[in-house]
Amino acid sequence: MFTGIIEEVGSVKLIKGSANGARKLSIGCRTVLDDLKVGDSLAVNGVCLTIVERNDEQVEVEAVEETVKKTMIGSLKQGSRVNLERSVRLSDRLGGHLVQGHVDATGRVISIEKLPMSRMYRFKISRTLMKYLIPVGSISINGVSLTVAEKSSDSFKVAIIPHTFENTTFKYLRAGDSVNIEVDMIAKYVENLLTK
Repeated sequence: MFTGIIEEVGSVKLIKGSANGARKLSIGCRTVLDDLKVGDSLAVNGVCLTIVERNDEQVEVEAVEETVKKTMIGSLKQGSRVNLERSVRLSDRLGGHLVQGHVDATGRVISIEKLPMSRMYRFKISRTLMKYLIPVGSISINGVSLTVAEKSSDSFKVAIIPHTFENTTFKYLRAGDSVNIEVDMIAKYVENLLTK
């Protein structure tokens, strides 16, 4: 479980792929290494992955075929920047919202509007996911906990404050880029209970 508050932007150092689609990623980082050990979970662009190796400069994580197929992990290249967050401890403050690291789908950046004090990003996602969004509700984009500012039938906007822009991979996003989307899990649980 995560909060969607990014601790560090890491850099992909090496990618090892297999013929069946699985990947091993070596990610350069510093902050998240503090108390991270083999077997721990790490959110990489919002995808919950397991640490399989680590040293003083990087971690290695594995992404199985299903993860590569469902997320944008397969599109990462050597040098790609990624948002990193260690799993939450029960004693931590929940600064964002409850994020599982279980990506629902990928979305696409439609536009980025620079405003005097922030940036407004518009994203397109499938209509099937739009039902889980509400204005001022929570959403996770590449692992970042954000608030839905506005929604239409197949797209939504989020406002990115300067701190988030500078301390996440949002500063590297451009129109047309793909992102990992995790909708609010509470909405999915409520829907499941009501449709039984």
